[in-house]
Amino acid sequence: MTAAHAPAAARRTPGAGRRSAKRTLVYVLLALGLLIMSAPFLWMALSSFKTAGELSASPPVWIPTEWTLENFRDLLGKLDLPLYFMNSVIVAVLVTVSNLVFCSMLGYALAKLRFAGRDKIFGLVLGALMVPGNLMLLPLFVLMSKLRLIDSYAGLVLPFAAGAFGVFLMRQFMQSIPDELLEAARMDGAGEWYIFWRIVMPLVKPALATLSIFTFLGSWNNFVWPLIATNDPDRYTLPVALATFATDPNKAGGSNGMLMAGAFLVVLPVLVLFVALQRHFTQGIATAGMK
Repeated sequence: MTAAHAPAAARRTPGAGRRSAKRTLVYVLLALGLLIMSAPFLWMALSSFKTAGELSASPPVWIPTEWTLENFRDLLGKLDLPLYFMNSVIVAVLVTVSNLVFCSMLGYALAKLRFAGRDKIFGLVLGALMVPGNLMLLPLFVLMSKLRLIDSYAGLVLPFAAGAFGVFLMRQFMQSIPDELLEAARMDGAGEWYIFWRIVMPLVKPALATLSIFTFLGSWNNFVWPLIATNDPDRYTLPVALATFATDPNKAGGSNGMLMAGAFLVVLPVLVLFVALQRHFTQGIATAGMK
């Protein structure tokens, strides 16, 4: 029997070898893509701990031979970093929380409630996804100016308190919740608010994590709108303050080390948030791929 099975095993070997080679090639390509994508971030992070001599060295020095925090100390001495950092935190957190609440509410209404004009409203949401964001900057500025919200947290938060992408994302996830589950809760006397907060919201945690990351990332890195909507330096967010600092020769003075340290501090909170919500984010992306 061993001899009889030997040809079959031999026939399977070349196919298994080809599959192994393809898998290895895929891993190599993915590793190469990861290296290319992460190289600028690694260079920025490592450069923030380099001395001035290593930053200007030729050929470039990747890993610092002498680690230093001088760039961070100089940045803190010349830039009111805690103030701008707190401004960014306040704006990003308020925008993220408001999107989670309002987009979830509208997504639930579009997915599970029946009312006149529901499909037309969803069509407007899809249409809003196709409008370039920069096209809305001038109308938003005029509106915030009429409401006297320029140079305020409200003026930075309200224009982005709910986004079309968030509504679309939550609506698509909530459609996967069985209607029978909600009908059973209604038959037991549960109201819509109870169903929404106690039944639906716990079931869409992956979608909430995904929306949190995308919204926080977009708000934290938003540069154009805070630059337009703030004239008072005390209301600058971190990206605006860092860009203003970089273009001021009296402050930055061409110090690439301080700029690298500032850029690293801008990226760090988003990286921490992604690591904290990575499991839910991955689950949300996988679930979205099955729809």
